[in-house]
Amino acid sequence: MIRVMLVDDQAVVRAGFRVILEEAGDIEVVAEASSGTAAVELARRLQPDVICMDVRMPHGDGLTATREIVATATPPAVLVVTTFDLDEYVFGALEAGASGFILKDCEPEDLIEAVRRLADGYGLVDQAVTRRVISEFARRTPAPRSDAAAAHQLTARETEIVELLAQGLSNVEIADRLFIETSTVKSHLGRAMGKIGARDRLQTVVWAYQNGVVRH
Repeated sequence: MIRVMLVDDQAVVRAGFRVILEEAGDIEVVAEASSGTAAVELARRLQPDVICMDVRMPHGDGLTATREIVATATPPAVLVVTTFDLDEYVFGALEAGASGFILKDCEPEDLIEAVRRLADGYGLVDQAVTRRVISEFARRTPAPRSDAAAAHQLTARETEIVELLAQGLSNVEIADRLFIETSTVKSHLGRAMGKIGARDRLQTVVWAYQNGVVRH
């Protein structure tokens, strides 16, 4: 069972998300919070698998909360829920370490799938809107100088796989493109993530854009 916490200052939004997620059968909403401040405290105490985080809230915004939650030893995946796909808060959330984001007016099945993907350790990297935002984020945010050295540590195959990941391909699609096994893709990607210090696939894609592995 995937344990989820909902964070939004609007009770009606939380209620709607709760109904959608719990109807999935494999998802349980274990807590709700109406502010970022409350979310941080609940996250530390309950340790959910995924947090659906609003960004604009009184008494503690989602950006600050995301940064504090992700900084913990075993952080949950944070799914930022926003109204606009190029919301300035989204860039800050990516920088803070969010694992993905989704629009509030998404289809119910998209929300369920997003939660499942994050619970499985995948960022939302195959959505066109996500790639557009990541590209813009990377354009605005210069890569740390230390990342340049990390880029040179990647093998040619690891670089190739990271580039295809950043283009939105799944592990299966990458394997088909390169004529290798899916397990081989996972192994190469895991080693690449270790070298660049990325927590998940989404952060790997952000790194790829920042370091010129893919073009903006």
